Amino acid sequence: MHLEQAFREEWGRVLAALIGFLGDFELAEEAAQEAFAAAAERWPRDGTPENPRAWLVTTARNRAIDRIRRDRTLATKTALLDVPEATEDEMDDTTIPDERLELLFTCCHPALALDAQVALTLRTLGGLATDEIARAFLVPEPTMAKRLVRAKKKIKAAGIPFRVPPAHLLPDRLVAVLAVVYLIFNEGYGGRGDLAAEAIRLGRALAELMPDEPEAHGLLALMLLNDARRDARFAEGAIVLLRDQDRSLWDFDQTADGRAALDRALALGGRGPYLLQAAIASLHVDEPPDWPQIAALYGELVRLTGSPVVELNRAAAIAEAGNAEAALAVVDRLQLDDYHYAHATRGELLRRLERTDEARAAYERAIELVHSDPERNFLEQRLAELEPPPA
Repeated sequence: MHLEQAFREEWGRVLAALIGFLGDFELAEEAAQEAFAAAAERWPRDGTPENPRAWLVTTARNRAIDRIRRDRTLATKTALLDVPEATEDEMDDTTIPDERLELLFTCCHPALALDAQVALTLRTLGGLATDEIARAFLVPEPTMAKRLVRAKKKIKAAGIPFRVPPAHLLPDRLVAVLAVVYLIFNEGYGGRGDLAAEAIRLGRALAELMPDEPEAHGLLALMLLNDARRDARFAEGAIVLLRDQDRSLWDFDQTADGRAALDRALALGGRGPYLLQAAIASLHVDEPPDWPQIAALYGELVRLTGSPVVELNRAAAIAEAGNAEAALAVVDRLQLDDYHYAHATRGELLRRLERTDEARAAYERAIELVHSDPERNFLEQRLAELEPPPA
């Protein structure tokens, strides 16, 4: 296993196991980082161990215990000194509990602000770097770094327990947890398939843990339906629009799984935001898509969420239904000046309306703001396709 692959696949599991063992976010993260650093030094020389996760957890636990031994002032952790040092041979998959759900609900405790909940979970479970999380939140990196530090301190100071909450508290905690999982999925959907797969795994676990919660099934349906088109979304390093995608690359078995999860959510009487988005994603699979119905569902989602990004998507559906002028009027009302999708959408609408100079300016602004190389390549292609400016 390549070290980078090990980090992407194992970071969340290793860190969750360490936090469950140590009860300390900072110490666990430092020990995990030391373990991965040791792996970077030893694995290329000695070969990848038979059980990389066990090696990483064992190494990290021993590093943490060594640190505690060195710092005798940490009186609250002296009980850990009685724990015998583990060896690689005595640890296998069965001895490493998967405590990611405990970590997920700990990060999403109501004592933390929602943005801190999502950011901390992206860091601990998703393994995202601070700058990646900052982009997801559209905030400066130093702001996000401070937010993460405050969240960890709050967990420690408030004594937030590392556990899945009791059944009667689960529904109230679900909103933040779903938001976390969906943001992880979205980061993966932009090109990191490992994170998308991790989000889907967490989504399946949540649907199993909370079988009567329609939004858990709705989110799972949404992720499965969108991920089923992943292999068709990129070509020659650029994003491929839905209408131009090679449908033979779609995973129709996964689409069927997504629609089954959607049916389960509907049967439970759901009408929440994830269910509505899943219904929209399901309509996208049809040929041809029912764009007026998609626009109507986006309208319902706007009324539910008040999100300008959802309104932007509604505008795109209105355009696909044949009314680019009305769609542009919607986009021009939105306050999304720093959101590259808004400028990209506006550029597309202006292109359709043959307002070439304005379309060029919109695409150029979108390119200034975009971070993803495939999306930048797509926008540059779109810009190049416009008529050249007069000499």
